[in-house]
Formats: sequence, C-alpha cells, structure tokens
Amino acid sequence: MSYMFRSLVVGLVLVSASAQAFCGFYVSQADADLFNDSSKVIIARDGDRTILTMANDFVGDVSEFAMVVPVPTVMQEGQIQIASPTIVDRIDAYSAPRLVEYYDDNPCLMREFEVMEMLAAPTASMDAAGGFEARATALGVTIEASFDVGEYEILILSAEESTGLETWLTETGYNIPAGAANVFNSYIAMGMKFFVAKVNLERFESSGNVFLRPLQMAMETDELMLPIQLGTINSRGAQDLIVFLMSPEGRIETSNYPTVKIPSDLNLPEYVEEDFGSFYVDMLGHSYERMGERSVFLEYAWDMSWCDPCAADPLSQDELRDAGVFWLANDANFGAPNVYLTRLHVQYTKDSHPEDLMFKVTTNRDNFQGRYILQRPFRDELTCDAAEGYIRDVVRRQDREAQTLANATGWDITEIRSNIPEFAPVVNNPNWWERFFDNVKDSN
Repeated sequence: MSYMFRSLVVGLVLVSASAQAFCGFYVSQADADLFNDSSKVIIARDGDRTILTMANDFVGDVSEFAMVVPVPTVMQEGQIQIASPTIVDRIDAYSAPRLVEYYDDNPCLMREFEVMEMLAAPTASMDAAGGFEARATALGVTIEASFDVGEYEILILSAEESTGLETWLTETGYNIPAGAANVFNSYIAMGMKFFVAKVNLERFESSGNVFLRPLQMAMETDELMLPIQLGTINSRGAQDLIVFLMSPEGRIETSNYPTVKIPSDLNLPEYVEEDFGSFYVDMLGHSYERMGERSVFLEYAWDMSWCDPCAADPLSQDELRDAGVFWLANDANFGAPNVYLTRLHVQYTKDSHPEDLMFKVTTNRDNFQGRYILQRPFRDELTCDAAEGYIRDVVRRQDREAQTLANATGWDITEIRSNIPEFAPVVNNPNWWERFFDNVKDSN
C-alpha cells in the first residue's frame, strides 16, 4: 500500500486570497511521535512571503511514493529545495507539551524553594518526453515546469478538469488514492496549479539516505491556507496534524475554526510520570469531545528568544534559517532572534473539518504552553508540629490531583486513587503521629 505523506501531503497549500515565567524542572514531553498517522508542517511567514517545510512520514517502498500539493502559481526551481532532515523533529521537541516537577520545602524549616537564509537551488533538470507531454495535453493537463530537487522529480501542472488530471497522474506512475478527482476539482476551480513529486530511485539509492528528506517551498501569497481535504481520501480514521508557524509579529491562529488553548497548568498525580504520553493522548481526545471536534488546539505559543522550561535546547540561528526563517539578518550571530513560534494541533476527518485551514497572523505575543505539573512532597524526616498540617495538606492535594486527572482524561477516579501510594513520611513527633492518621482521611 502506498501513502501520500499518509494523512496530509496531498493537501498542503498556501494560496493567494504578556510574558509569564513558569519555571520548574523539565521531566518529559508529549511530541508528535505519540500519534499515529500524524503529519508535521513548518510555516515561516513574514508579510506576504512564506516558506513551507513538509515532514515526510512515508511508510513503504519509495518507488510507490507520490506527493501532490496545490500551489497558487507556477513554481520555479529556485523556490523548492531539500530541507534539513532533522529540523522538523527539532522544532517538535522544542515546543512539545511538557511535564515539569516542583519539590515541596521542608515544612519544618519554612524556606522558599528557589529555583533563513535560503539555500542555493539545485541546477539539475529533467525534460519530459514528447509522448509524455502529448498525453498530458490530450487529457487537458499542461506541464508548466519540470526539474529535479535532490532525490525528487518535480513537476508543476495545471489542468482543465479533475478527471483528466487524475487519469494522467495515475498513468504516469503517481500512486494517488482513488477518488482524488473530486477534491482536485475545487482547486482547479480556484485556478490553482499542482506541485507533483516522486522519487528518482537511482539518485535516492546513491545518496546514502535511509529516509526521504523534507521538501521546502518558498512563495508569495496574500492569504495563508493549508488544505487538508486531499489527505482524507485514503484516511484510515482521524488524522493528526501538527503545524509549527513562525512569524516576527506574534501568534498565528486559525480564522475559520476555533483556536482553543489545550488544558494546561494541571497538577497531576506523581505516577503520571511513568506514562505521560498516554495521559496526553487521552487528555487531547477528551478535550476534543468536550470542546467540539471542529476545534484546533493551541499547544505552544512563545517568543523563541527564550523558553521556560525548555523541553529541548533552543534553536540556533542556523537552525532557524533551516526551518525557513528568512528574515534573520545574515550577520546575526548573536542576540535574540525575532521569531514567535505557534504550535497548533488538529485531529481531523472530512466530516469534522470540511474546510481547509485558514490562518491569520496576530500581534498577540502572550506566551502559552501545554504544561503539566508534578508536585513532589517532602519525604525526608519531619520533626516539628508543623508537619501535622503539612501531611494533611498533601493528602488533600493528592485527592485533588486525582480528580483533576479524571476530569482531564475521563479515566476512572477509583482506579486513579488506587495508583496513588499513601503519603507516610518519617515523623519524629510521637505526641501527635498516631492520632493523626486515624483522623486525617476522615477530615478530607
């Protein structure tokens, strides 16, 4: 079976048309690898100029790989390049929802706890054979441009009608899903062109690469749009799409779907650390059920000159350029970059999200992150009367954490409570210790 970047690749396009410090110690993160059939896209946007980077999660024989991307105009060689194979994962790790931990002070001591520069375009090109073009013309398809980029053979097509485009792509070896003509039709009506890519096996094998590398496109567009409809044709269920959007202005949001902050700053039972990924997947699914399946969730929005806490090392200026940030000065080897990063997460089907994603750039630079908190009790020896109130507070706090976890995920509260061990520190104050545990749970 072949996939077209599995869930998204056939539907990517851009068309014309107060700081708060969180602190804490970083423990774990919920990155895109938690989700099956997930696609990742980076969009760098300044004014009407955009650079889009598409991660490739293709699974299967590379000879069966095909990608079709509607684009606003005929694109030339210099507008398409191979991106760094690691850059998408770097941004994913940097912005992923994170688990942090805090430690209680010793209640007996009463102390506070302190705690892009564009790459040169390849020069190689390929010439379509006469019969190749003749068949295209007969089907109402025009080959506007053809060239090679790394291991990819690229065509830019226009079409008079969708059936002819689907037929020509199928006949020339592009493994597109059945029924694509129905979706092509709407883009043809908008005057869109089609960026088409497949793998040159000889160049791929001689490159020594194990995986297909990301493709990066540069274009000028009045409006920002990311089509997702083509990606639902061969869908095996709900698709996960994570979009990393960078701008010098501020947060980027969806304009035709609600942009909703993911539940954050939740205090959770300590045992969640053992499987933070399962918590996050279930919490996100439960949030879609409560907030409406048409929502797009905001997981991260932050000025990239700093992070708190950092789930991964901050990106260097060279890495930011690799990600498509083209407005950095060439000699900017120091100082804070003017880059604001937004991370949006959408789980979609053709029914839940019948429209392509439209984005708007805002001047909102308020920082937000999906952050989940473990509050570690003080477990060393307690020797003062203040310990009695402290232990009572911890027991109550643990029950609130259990209720928070149940509300966030839909998990059974009884099972959650059974997973929380009894808090029983060493206490050297026999005057109250024995009577305390006889009464503390009854007083909750």
